[in-house]
Amino acid sequence: MRLNQPSAEIFIPDQTPIAEALERITHLGIGAHQDDLEFMAFHGILKCFASQDLWFGGVTCSDGAGSSRTGPYAAFNDSEMMAIRRQEQNTAAKIGNYGAMFQLDYPSRVIKSPSDTNLKNDLLEILTATQPEVVYTHNPADKHDTHIGVTIAAIQAMRELPQDQRPGQVIGCEVWRNLDWLPDDKKILMDVSGRDNLAAAINGVFDSQIAGGKRYDLAILGRRAANATFFDSHSTDAATQVIFGIDLTPLVADPTTDIADFICSLIDEFHADVRKKITTRLG
Repeated sequence: MRLNQPSAEIFIPDQTPIAEALERITHLGIGAHQDDLEFMAFHGILKCFASQDLWFGGVTCSDGAGSSRTGPYAAFNDSEMMAIRRQEQNTAAKIGNYGAMFQLDYPSRVIKSPSDTNLKNDLLEILTATQPEVVYTHNPADKHDTHIGVTIAAIQAMRELPQDQRPGQVIGCEVWRNLDWLPDDKKILMDVSGRDNLAAAINGVFDSQIAGGKRYDLAILGRRAANATFFDSHSTDAATQVIFGIDLTPLVADPTTDIADFICSLIDEFHADVRKKITTRLG
């Protein structure tokens, strides 16, 4: 497999030969930064964790150079931070029993560039080699520009696959903006209850960010708990940890669908629902 960045890496935690390891992937997460996969695609990680037939593959697109750093990591330069973040991501892949872990090592400016196609081409290579059944990536309403760059590149790559090689389901996940606003009938509900210990173990690996000033490990479990409790006001909780997703499969199935129009139509539904509730009460 040819990846565009000379520093890109393919890590196979159980040391299975690369071709065999990639062929077994059934669930693929495509994230921007080290730790995004564990926060947004835990449903896929959990689905595959103890299975003999299902395997999770991870793709981290950025190099980690722009990571926040305080406390014990305050004096780390970009190269040192990139190295520690790569190590953390590979450790998470070991704990989560991933089938393969790609680190593509792109600067954020490249990921955000509308004219640079290298990331899209790398993702097309990976998707062709793995042909996953399910893909998890960032949702197009995320507020982080690098996340949006990854999402666009992933959708473009999947659209270039032959029809029979495209994943059966593509899910846009929560990270730098939750999906509470999404109309309930449009939410994909991913129940990840009962495995808080595994989630904590995987999330806690990213010490450079947690000790460096961002308590992602607590925040992500809190968001999932809030999703479970606040999803339905008229029934007792059916789950304790839920991740919300957007079904992006239509964007991949029909390459003529405008990505911005697609996501803005969902925002319009939210807008209409809020207006209806207020105006109904006002009479």
